[in-house]
Amino acid sequence: MKTFVRNQRGRMFDSDFLEFFSKVHPAAPFLLWVPIVLALPTWALLSGTSTALQLVAMAPLGFATWQAAEYFVHKKLFHWQGIGPISRRFHDIAHGFHHNFPDDPQRLVMPLAVSISLASLVGSLLWLVDRPALTVPWFTGFLAGYLFYDFMHWSTHFRRPINAWERTMRAHHMSHHFADIDTNFGISHRWVDRLLGTLKTRNSTEQREDDNGSITPAGR
Repeated sequence: MKTFVRNQRGRMFDSDFLEFFSKVHPAAPFLLWVPIVLALPTWALLSGTSTALQLVAMAPLGFATWQAAEYFVHKKLFHWQGIGPISRRFHDIAHGFHHNFPDDPQRLVMPLAVSISLASLVGSLLWLVDRPALTVPWFTGFLAGYLFYDFMHWSTHFRRPINAWERTMRAHHMSHHFADIDTNFGISHRWVDRLLGTLKTRNSTEQREDDNGSITPAGR
């Protein structure tokens, strides 16, 4: 992992076209996906596709599925640095750049092209299952989990925490960036890290906030 640069924006591509589309406003995912997350269960209930009980049962399962996927994609894919120049370039684009420039505000949420592609893939697989009474509520929870992930990632980098839980979640993610990149792979949660033994906590000496709300890096 390259040395990180604080409080700066970086350039990912030489091409102005690719550079433009590599950036995304933090509000963009929510403007696109929140209406869909609200419309899916509303349609499922009004059309009789799903019952309220099915929604209550399956949506939390979809949410938890996203959180497990978030952990494994972060750990196994984003932190895989590859075996050649192409795969290493993939790592740099997918995640390495964020570790190098952790404060770049235009690269804190998933680009729409990526989230739309992944949602389309998952949705297509669910369509093949042909059980909409269960898959529509599950997909609703899955999308909600993704939105919560995007919000938490933006929040931990951009906002000062306002309560103890937010301080804990921020310390959890900042530890991943600046203390030990092989721990704390969950971003919107800590339960998978705790379950699989990759949870790392930081003491008050290691974690210090300056007046700008940024975390002073500990040794890596």
